[in-house]
Amino acid sequence: MQDRIKTTVVGSYPVPSWLAGNTSKAVLRDAVMVVLRTQEMVGLDLMTDGELKRFDPGHPETNGMIDYFVTRMGGIQTSFSRSDLERFHSDSGLVYRSAPAGVVVNKVEEGTLNLLGDFDFIRSLTEAPLKFTCTGPHMLSKVLTNIHYSDVAELAMDVGVVLCEQLRRIKADVVQLDEANISGHPEDAEWASEAINCVLDGIEVEKAVHVCFGNYGGQLIQKGFWKNLIPFLNKLHVDHFVLEFARRGYDELEALRDVESQIGLGIGVIDIKDNQVESPDTVAQRIEAIVAKVGADRLRYVHPDCGFWMLHRNVADAKMRALVQGRDLFEGRQA
Repeated sequence: MQDRIKTTVVGSYPVPSWLAGNTSKAVLRDAVMVVLRTQEMVGLDLMTDGELKRFDPGHPETNGMIDYFVTRMGGIQTSFSRSDLERFHSDSGLVYRSAPAGVVVNKVEEGTLNLLGDFDFIRSLTEAPLKFTCTGPHMLSKVLTNIHYSDVAELAMDVGVVLCEQLRRIKADVVQLDEANISGHPEDAEWASEAINCVLDGIEVEKAVHVCFGNYGGQLIQKGFWKNLIPFLNKLHVDHFVLEFARRGYDELEALRDVESQIGLGIGVIDIKDNQVESPDTVAQRIEAIVAKVGADRLRYVHPDCGFWMLHRNVADAKMRALVQGRDLFEGRQA
């Protein structure tokens, strides 16, 4: 019998208003418990903590996807001189950002980053299957202003070494790396895959890589096509992918047939850049279209395109409910 298609989320959840004004550990604990219980109630198969600990009210556009990591790593300066800001503003690849992520002034080291402590905090709050998410080395290296390393590939590898050492100790059900820049830069595939594999090879549980076309302040950032990313995807030592499709449509699905057969596919069926809540029937139809193009044996997960952090909680909750109901509807039809 074919294994059931699992439902999950990419990572983030809307920050509760009462957490934004009080980030004490006790309040954070309550907020994470609410997120976990909400996911359990709608019936998700694989939960996350909503990435609430990473939220930075001073830079909400990324929900901490970058800042949480780089402000804790050693070798990265996060207070900026006038010349630093001029260098940042001259980088055409970072025009979408309102402020620098950081300036690399020395060898990147782990500093005070403690992802195992973050995971242990979450694990103590639920017995449900858990996914732990972490921004990947390509994404982090591409948003940093580098004045120390000879090139960005060398920087990315040192970032990868730090993340590998952190993530190898985490015994989640799935560990996921998030890469939202490579989609627009397939020319980086060779060095990006080496840095990402440095991290993946240290992870001892199921490994996932999320690739999307950007979600900075709810906006699409990168331009490109999935067919151009297939060589990159096939270089990765990964168990399954978590890919954005609902927003873009499913015309490019056939390109995924060229992904190595041992790698499972997770495909987005929920559009997080739209407040309109999909119906279960729409979700079921999207799953049917995916299976028709890539085969029932390849689709292991269905999920939203990206994180939920920019939506209202009632919208995110309704979309998760539709995701589970749509999966159930599809599988009922197949039965």
